[in-house]
Amino acid sequence: MAQSGKGKLNYRCPSCFMRDLDIDMFYDKEKKEYYCLRCQFTGSEADVLEGNEIVRIKYKAMLNRFTKFDFD
Repeated sequence: MAQSGKGKLNYRCPSCFMRDLDIDMFYDKEKKEYYCLRCQFTGSEADVLEGNEIVRIKYKAMLNRFTKFDFD
């Protein structure tokens, strides 16, 4: 999804991102928490950042090119 130019950076929903869905989260100023419209995930900014870091493990070697395979 494209990032709109308004406000601060949008965060991806960690729960949706684990299923390879790129869904932006929305911020509730009254409750001071982020929520996803697609799933039930809600949490603070720290919860969202922690969840996204866990998901990034699967993309760790995405930019590396593997040319040698030593299975022996």
